[in-house]
Amino acid sequence: MLLMGPHKHIALATDFYSVSELLPASVFNAMAALAFIASAILALLSIQTPSLKPLLGYLLVTISLVPLVSLFAETRWIASMGGFPVIGSGQGVIKYFALLSIAILFIKPQLPHKQAIWISIAPVMLVLLWIGGMKFTAIEAKGIEDLVLSSPLMSWMYQLWDVQTTSNIIGIYDLVAVVLLIAAIYYYKLLLPAIVMSGMVFVVTQTFLISFDASISAETVLTSTGHFLIKDLWFIANLILFYLLLTQQSPEKKTA
Repeated sequence: MLLMGPHKHIALATDFYSVSELLPASVFNAMAALAFIASAILALLSIQTPSLKPLLGYLLVTISLVPLVSLFAETRWIASMGGFPVIGSGQGVIKYFALLSIAILFIKPQLPHKQAIWISIAPVMLVLLWIGGMKFTAIEAKGIEDLVLSSPLMSWMYQLWDVQTTSNIIGIYDLVAVVLLIAAIYYYKLLLPAIVMSGMVFVVTQTFLISFDASISAETVLTSTGHFLIKDLWFIANLILFYLLLTQQSPEKKTA
C-alpha cells in the first residue's frame, strides 16, 4: 500500500466520512498501510506474548470497522441494478467481516463455545452466500471472466459452458459450501468436507495472484486487484479457527 500510493477504495471511505479534504490522499493511504503493518508486527509478537492478543484484536476491530461502516455509502452498490444487495466496490469491503471475526475471538476468548463457532464461520458463509449469489448476475459473470480465463484450474470450464453458465456453476458451488458449513456445526463428520469445499474457494483465489498478470506489479508488488485477491487469506484463517473450535467439542457432540 505504501508503494502504491493513494488507493481509490481508501478514497471512497474518506469521502463517506467527509474527511477527504482534511489531509492529502497519500496521508490517508499511509495511515491505512501503517495500521496493517502494526497489526502484522503485533500478530508476530502475540505468538510469544499471548497477553498482546486483545491489543491486536482492538487494532483489527478498528481496521475492519472503518471500511465496513462505509458500506452505508451508495458508492458501494451498483445503482443501475437497484443498489443493495447488488454489491460493487463493496465486494472488497465485506471481506473485512473476516478480520472483525478474528478480532472478536482475540478480544473475547472466553465466549460460549457455540457462539464462538458461529462468529468464526459467519464471515465465510456471508461472503460465499453474497458473492455466490452475485455469480448469477451478468455483471459478475463478466467481471470474473478474465480471472477464470487466466487460471489453469478453471479456464477449462469455458470450453464446456458459456460465460454465464460457468459463473452460475461457480455460484452454485459457493452456495452448496454454505449449506455444508452449517451442517458441519451439527454433524461433526461433515466438518472436513465442509472445510475442504469452502477452503478451495479461497485457495483458488490465491492462485490468481500467479496466473492473472494484473495482480502483480514490478513497482508496487501488488496491484489493487492483487490487494482484493489476497484478502481471501483472512477467510482461510476463519476456517482454521472454525476447525479448531469444532474439534474442541466434547466427544458426545463429535459423534453427532
